[in-house]
Amino acid sequence: MSDPVYTLDILRLATSLPLAPTLEQADGRAERRSATCGSRIATEVRLTDGRVAEVAQGVQACAFGQASAALLNRFAVGRTPLELAAARVALRGWLAGSGQPPAGYEVLEPARTKTGRHGAILLPFDALIAALDDALQERAT
Repeated sequence: MSDPVYTLDILRLATSLPLAPTLEQADGRAERRSATCGSRIATEVRLTDGRVAEVAQGVQACAFGQASAALLNRFAVGRTPLELAAARVALRGWLAGSGQPPAGYEVLEPARTKTGRHGAILLPFDALIAALDDALQERAT
């Protein structure tokens, strides 16, 4: 018998996403969709002193995508856009078989061999990075 794809820890994370997918005062917004699996994430972000102060996500994704979004909610606060971009690179490398994942993402180990799920796991980062770009462009104008 094979190991389960969705472990209890992954399912717990997937169900732990906050129900409020928007912020009262967002600095940036973005939506991203995975062409391979159809997952969709709409993200809003608020910055303070160049760091993420608050994140809200509307997530329509498989349990891996939902778990990744829940992890990112915890991971992103207090980090700079550059730190988050580096974390995405690290996560992508780890999923591909090299390096270490960002803190907490080890729980997604069962997905490493499921390359079709990698897009859903990276999607929360892609949406957040796009929302950060939106926030930084708004501040520049």
